[in-house]
This record gives sequence, C-alpha cells and structure tokens, in this order.
Amino acid sequence: MTARAAPVLLDSLDAAIEAMLSRIDGPLHVGAPLGLGKPHRLLNALYARVERDPSRRLHLYTALSLDPPGGGKGLEARFIRPFVQRHFGDDFPRLTYVQALKRNALPAHMEVEEFYMQSGALLHSTQAQRRYASLNYTHVARALGDRGVNAIVQKVARSADGTRLSLSCNTDLTFDAIDALVARGLPRPLLVAEVDPELPWLGGSASVEAAFFDIVVAPPAPYPKLFGLPRQPVSDADYAIGFHASTLVLDGGTLQIGIGALADALCHALVLRHTDNAAYRRVLHALRAAKVDDPALGPFVEGLYGCSEMINEGFRRLVEVGVIRRKVVDDEALMRRVDSGHASDDDLARLEREGEFLHGAFYLGSPEFYQWLRNLPEDQCRGIGMKRVSEVNELYGSNESLERMQRRRARFFNTCMMATALGAAVSDALENGHVVSGVGGQYNFVAMAHALPDARSVLMLRASREAGGRNTSNLLWSYGYTTIPRHLRDVYISEYGIADVRGRSDEDCIIAMAGIADARFQATLIETAKANGKLRGDFALPAHCADNLPGHLASAMSAFRADGTLPDYPLGSDFTVVEQRLVMALSWLKANTASRTAKLKTVMRAIGTGTSTDHEAMARMGLERTSGLGQWLQARLLSLALSRTAS
Repeated sequence: MTARAAPVLLDSLDAAIEAMLSRIDGPLHVGAPLGLGKPHRLLNALYARVERDPSRRLHLYTALSLDPPGGGKGLEARFIRPFVQRHFGDDFPRLTYVQALKRNALPAHMEVEEFYMQSGALLHSTQAQRRYASLNYTHVARALGDRGVNAIVQKVARSADGTRLSLSCNTDLTFDAIDALVARGLPRPLLVAEVDPELPWLGGSASVEAAFFDIVVAPPAPYPKLFGLPRQPVSDADYAIGFHASTLVLDGGTLQIGIGALADALCHALVLRHTDNAAYRRVLHALRAAKVDDPALGPFVEGLYGCSEMINEGFRRLVEVGVIRRKVVDDEALMRRVDSGHASDDDLARLEREGEFLHGAFYLGSPEFYQWLRNLPEDQCRGIGMKRVSEVNELYGSNESLERMQRRRARFFNTCMMATALGAAVSDALENGHVVSGVGGQYNFVAMAHALPDARSVLMLRASREAGGRNTSNLLWSYGYTTIPRHLRDVYISEYGIADVRGRSDEDCIIAMAGIADARFQATLIETAKANGKLRGDFALPAHCADNLPGHLASAMSAFRADGTLPDYPLGSDFTVVEQRLVMALSWLKANTASRTAKLKTVMRAIGTGTSTDHEAMARMGLERTSGLGQWLQARLLSLALSRTAS
C-alpha cells in the first residue's frame, strides 16, 4: 500500500476552508458525523464563506445536529437561560445552518440533508422536513456513495506526539462512507479534521495515522465545551418500564440500549439487581412483575457484553458497578471454544488480556460522562472498542458467525412513541409525515433480534401521554405511519407490564397489548378489535388490568421514592439541587396549564397563594422581588407549583 502524504497542518479555520475550496471544483458535497463528532466551528466557517459566494453550492449530509435549548418565554426563559449559560458556556458554537433551518432561511444555494434529527427540534422547519432522508443507520454510507460526497469533515482527538488522531466519538460512518465511494469508482473524499483537545482519546480501531486526513486544523484556545446532554428526571412510569425490562436481561448475555429517561431507568434497575438484589426484588414485587421470584434474576456472575450503536451514561454506570464486563475478541475459533465451555487457560488469559466488553459506533452524554472517558484506567479504556456502525448494527458484511457467538442472549432495548394493538411501532414520525427524529438504528436491531436464535427486540413506551390538557393512549388500534411493521413484532413494555407478541396470532397479540394499556383506554381498544372481527365477542380482560392507572402506579412506587431506592436522577444530574426542585415545579405547572380551563383554574389558585418559603428557588428564578403585574403573577404561579411539588 502506498503511503499517504503528510496532511496539511493549519491553525486557522478560515485557512482550512480556503484549502478545501482550492482542492474541490464545483459544488461541495460534504459529509459530517452525527452528534458530538460534528466540527461546529469548522462548519460555521464553511457556512459563512459559502454564504457570501452563491456560485459555490453547498450540500451538507449529516444527522443529529445538536443545538442547546432556546431561551423560551416567561418562567421557562428564567430557568433555561442561566442553565444554558452555565452548562454549555457563553462561547458554545451554535450551528449556523441549524439556526437558518429553524427560520426556514437557508440560502437557495445551500442544502442540508439529515437522516436523523434532534428529537422534535425541526418539526416546524419545512426546509428540514423536505430534505429529510429516511434511512436505516447501516444504509447511510451507501447513500453517501450514491450522492458522490467529495469531502468529509470531522472533529478528532490528537495524540500527545501528534502522530495519530482518534475519531473518538464517531467511528460510525467515516470508514464505511469512504469504502462506499471508492467502491463506486469515485475519488476518495477530501478528509478534513478539526482537533478538539476537549475530546476524549480512544485508541484501538478509533485511532488512525494523522496522514489518514488530508487537512488537519487545530484552532487556538479557548476551546468550547463539548455538547453535554442534560440528564432528565425519571418518572414513576419510566421506572416501572425499566424494571419490567430488566427482568428480560440474561446473565452472560448482550445488551443494547438507547438514550433517555427509559434507558436511564433500565440501567438503574440493572445496577440495583446487581448491587442490592433484595431491594430490586421488592420493587418488582410492588409492580407485580411475573418473574419476581425467578432465581435467574440474581446478581450478574458472568456479566454482560455491551454492543450498542450509542455508548451513553447508562453504560458508564453499568461498567462502574461490574454489570458490563463480559469480554469478546475477534477470533472466531477462540470464541467458539469459550461459547462451548472448552476454552483453555491460555484462551481465557488471552480473552482477559485482549478482550473488549463494550462496542459502540458513537458516544454522547453529559460532561461527567466525557470526564469518565478521559480518566479511564488504561486497562478499562482498552475494553471499549469503537466500531463501524455496519459492524455493530447488523450481522452481515463482516464476520457473521463470529458476531453471532459474541452476541449471545442479546436483548435490544429501544423506545417508541406509540404502538398498535396489532404490534406495529411508531417511533420517529407522525402520520402527516412530519419527522420527529428518525429511524436511526432501531430497525437494524429489531431485524437482528429476529435473525439471532436467542435474541429479543424490546420496544418500550409509556402507556399514555398528556397534551393540551387531554390524556391520550399510546396504544392505538391503528395509526397512519409505521416505523416497525407488525410482522416484526416481538416484545413491548409499558409501565403496566410486558406484552410478548412474537409469533402470536392477531387475537393473542391484541389481548397482550390491551393488557399493558392504560385502563382508561382499554375498553375502546377492545371494542374496536371486536368490531373489526379480530377479537371474540365474549372476551374480557382480567380484573387486575383495571389497576393500570397512574394513581395505582404512584402508590406502588411511593415508598421507594421516599427511601431513595428510586431517585429522581439515578445516573446523576446536571441541575443543581435548587434547579431540581424547579424542574419538578415547572413540570407540574406545565401539566396544570395545558388547557384553557386548567390554566384559568391554576391562575386563580396562584393569585391566592402567598410568597414561597423556598427563597433559594425564587432567587434562582429572579423572582425574590417583583416589578409589575407580569412578574408578580409569575412569582405566584411558581410559588404554587413549588408548594405542590415539595417533598
């Protein structure tokens, strides 16, 4: 193989852009990683340069363009603005193209195409909605090849001696995209790296020689903070879902999880199962879980192997307590001996020495999570392998027989917004076509669960939601959009239990799904099924299903909330103690002002409420002293909310 020339080393973003423009003729077809690996400052410099020159068209192909929360209005603004300033920093480089998309103001000679959006962030952007590409994660590299991408820009970490660079947070698509382009007979794209000293160094397959890139730019300090996802509180419903889900995880197996409060709840349940099994079983008993006395739900002896497109906060905690520790190596013969119980002492020594216990294609989390990665002991750091998404999200195209052995007893946990009684899932978009997020890797993992003999796909969802002052079921008879088709139905979990619907008849599937629905909506679901000839006329749900109500759940969980078994923030919080109280109060206020009638009632109660005794919370919101009627009413509303949510 011919050695590549040394990269052009620059310390100016503008110089890097000029170098790009000088080496690419015609339109710029630029690929950028999703999430953390997107070089915000470099992309903003590129945007500014091309915006001034309509003759240079720019097509950007990317996903998950992270943008800190906006300012909001009223009480929301009083809470968010100081938090954003502290958490993200005054100098965080918001992506210019995202701000333009939100205003539908992207210039005519620029185009942004995303295959996954920050959840709900671009629902009202017609430019973003029109140019959304619905793709499985593993098909993105192929699509980039089809589009003829001629440049890829990426944020990287640099070794101390400067000879190597780490793709660190995003090994997901870069290698696969290059291969896809070269396989089509197209030139290797121009590779441009932006060095970020804040980015944790990860070696192994994430590490490349500096010459892998054509241009390396290292802008001078100060360096903005990495984008930290604010950790959200976990509700009673979230915890119930997480604990039910944890009963499906088998010791010695494989774990994939998504992100968000449901994933946090599942990880906390697994931690408790391992570190305080008695308390874990008490929670299961309160939830009337079917497997509460199962000996297989003891602490993990062999541990789990993590294989997830995204490494996040939950995996950090599972590694710390010793749940994630089952190692694998990319040696088919050795893994076969381990799997059959015939591994020699030398095999086991090599497995311990060279094995990896966690594979991912990208990572994203809180500042605490990034600090954990930076400070990992060398032996633990070697256990984390960053891979191509084609290696993590599917079995085909690499070494299928090896991956089947590595991924034994796999449990793939993902979330959905809604599900139908016949087993279809709605995860990423609405029936009017508006995209909330994207398919991402969900379909990949559902399909892989059906391809592996002892794996299961588990889709988790809250049984109901409240919007505009109305409660609505998330378990529906039908919906005008589907992410996962009914023929791939497997396991669904709501706060009210588990519906195992793999291979079931339609009637049995409907019965199981109705059994985990909110009791307020069960009758309508069942009557609709009967009217459509899918359920026998004399069917009735068991009596205990009538308890599928938020009030019953809150009663079951209250003791565990009080004694700290189920904390509001099981994986840590980015909010101060005072802000945590405010989050609860503002959430209560939002729920109790969702409709015009509810808002009027809440305002009338607030008018009669005195000033809150929580002086710290009032001061944090700048309402310890008020000026004018508007501030006075805000203070009264906040006082009411704080009193209603005080523990």
